Order: sequence, then C-alpha cells, then structure tokens
Amino acid sequence: MILGIDTSLGSTVAVVESDGVVRSQVESADPRGHAEVIGTLIAQALDEASVRPSDIAYVAAGMGPGPFTGLRVGIAAARTFALGCGIPVVPVTSHDAVALELLLHDALTGGFEESAADTLAIVTDARRREFAYTVYRGIDDDGLPWRVAEPALIPRDGLDARLAELGALRRDADRIPSGLLAVCAARALAAGREIGPADALYLRSPDVTLPAGPKKVGT
Repeated sequence: MILGIDTSLGSTVAVVESDGVVRSQVESADPRGHAEVIGTLIAQALDEASVRPSDIAYVAAGMGPGPFTGLRVGIAAARTFALGCGIPVVPVTSHDAVALELLLHDALTGGFEESAADTLAIVTDARRREFAYTVYRGIDDDGLPWRVAEPALIPRDGLDARLAELGALRRDADRIPSGLLAVCAARALAAGREIGPADALYLRSPDVTLPAGPKKVGT
C-alpha cells in the first residue's frame, strides 16, 4: 500500500492500494495549520483504511509547487514516516494529482473535447497576486498525466494570455487529492519512472532569512 501526503495547499493524507483503490482520504482545508494537523491526519487515514504503519510499502510525497512554510511540513512528514518504517519515498509533482483526477473524470464524462488539443493547465493561487501553473496534454501510455510544461510562477494579470499562447484550458484547483497523488506514485513505480523532483518546488524563497553577519554594537 501507498501513503500519500501533501501540504502544498491544505493538508491531505490518503492510503491507496497498488492497483489504485483508495482505501481512505482525509483532508484539512486550513492553509496555515499544516504542522498542527498532519500527524492526526496520518493516524486517521491509517485507521480508516484499517492498516498499520507496517502495511505501508511506499510514501508518496507531494513536492509542490507550494509555499515554503506549508509545503515543507508534508515533505518532512513523508520522509519521517518513511524513515521510521524503512520504506522509500516517491516524489510526485502535486499538480499531477489534480491533472489525473480531472483527466480521468473528463474521459468518463466526455467533458473534455479533443478539439481543445487535449491540453489543460492546472492553476493554483500562489498569493501575492501570482499564480502557479503546470500544463498537461492528456494521459500517457503509463496512465500518467503527460506534463508538457513544468510548474511555473506568473503574475495574475499575465496568466490568461500565457495559457492562450500555449493553447491550454485553464482549470483552477483549491485542493490536492492525496488519493490520486498516491495513484500517480503507484503508476510511476509500475512503469519504473521518476515523475517528481527530489527537491521541493517552492513558489519563492522563505520570507525569513538568516542575517548576513553580526551587527555592530554602538557604544
């Protein structure tokens, strides 16, 4: 089984079987309380799935894009859980989970037209009048969303023009489905692929930085 953890928007944890069956998925929409809820969410997801930590074979970690403070909580939780259980972490670009959910839904309902070049952009609010976006074109032979443009940050006023240049349909997201995050990890493992970066995709540098050097003290 795979434990999926993401804190790039809210906080969400899921337990998924290797064949893609979602056993549990729990969420907190609070964009600031990641550290306070992540431990409870992991315990709740395991309990609802009726599994123990020893039943988990991999941890899928959402690597962003996301803000520094929130995103690092989920990645640290994923790495700590994996280290404690002696299992691997599978990095996944967080937008991949949203793209897979939408593409699967549209394929089943016919909601996405081939005339749109099968291209969509997953967009999340990066605050400070900016958006983060990633562009996809359908699902590949491994059952994974085909990423044709890597995650990028752009001012709000320039987003629609940029997506028009790319011919991408805008799809805004306010949550990351951790169940689909783990499904992405399962499919990547089955295909022998790496689909996420080793390092976090921070939207920008942290606001708080170390001082350049000691300040002089006046007399």
